Amino acid sequence: MSRSHDVPTLVEKARDGDARSVARLISLVENGDPALPEVAAALAPYGGRAQVIGLTGSPGVGKSTTTNELVRSLRARDKRVGVLAVDPSSPFSGGAILGDRIRMQDHTTDPGVYIRSMSSRGQLGGLAAATPQAVRVLEGAGCDVILVETVGVGQAEVEIASLADTTLVLLAPGMGDAIQAVKAGVLEVADVFVINKADRPGADATYRDIQGMLGLGERAPGDWRPAVVRATAVKAEGIGDVTAAIDKHRDWLEQTGHLATRRERRAAVEVEAIALGVLRARIGDLRQGTALSTLAAGVANGEIDPYAAADELIKGL
Repeated sequence: MSRSHDVPTLVEKARDGDARSVARLISLVENGDPALPEVAAALAPYGGRAQVIGLTGSPGVGKSTTTNELVRSLRARDKRVGVLAVDPSSPFSGGAILGDRIRMQDHTTDPGVYIRSMSSRGQLGGLAAATPQAVRVLEGAGCDVILVETVGVGQAEVEIASLADTTLVLLAPGMGDAIQAVKAGVLEVADVFVINKADRPGADATYRDIQGMLGLGERAPGDWRPAVVRATAVKAEGIGDVTAAIDKHRDWLEQTGHLATRRERRAAVEVEAIALGVLRARIGDLRQGTALSTLAAGVANGEIDPYAAADELIKGL
């Protein structure tokens, strides 16, 4: 029996909470299996039901510990939770370190929690290329809330904003100037700022810096003003304030219609990425033939300009 013929069974078992079936579906997604279109079609009726929360921030701010405590809080509210932790990948093997699973062992035996570490595989922006489809798998598996934790590489992790309903940016005192930490677009993508390790010296100064920076921003009446909350995740302190800020943002999204807008934008980005992937694959096929090499020779010889050559290539697709 081919793997594609097994997709309906995998989806059915995943809906029943079978962790192994969920794992297999995400593996199909990560590996770009030929059955992927069938997987997407089978999952489509279950999409758009889960709340997606993104967590980003520099290494060492406590993203995994905060995620662990958020899972605990959500489970206390009887929510079924999925966690996608995107780890940096080895430039040699392409594998992930899976460090997040080490910090989330409290929930490994809980059938209401599914944790998956994903290798970034060199993808920029803090996410893996397969993350959007993996979110759809967890939605199909009946998760009420999906937490997506980014790689944690610095200031360029803004892709999470296009995937999440609510984006948390974690900061910690003693890790440099707070204003420096929210540069390069991170200030704009945050819906909630979490000053983690708030029991350390400098936490109040970091809080004031962020509030001051937000005060300088321009926003129209009724626009969301990012919340700033303090927490010490390792002591499970302040997590209630974090979840309250998430709930408040969720209410604002629903009342203003921004939730539907964000999800439509997310779908547009996802469709565009898939279409570009198909085009890249077809161009790769052309490289094996003569069309691309003929056009390239024409450009090199001055017989045709590169834009006209690109138009001819696209017509051949």
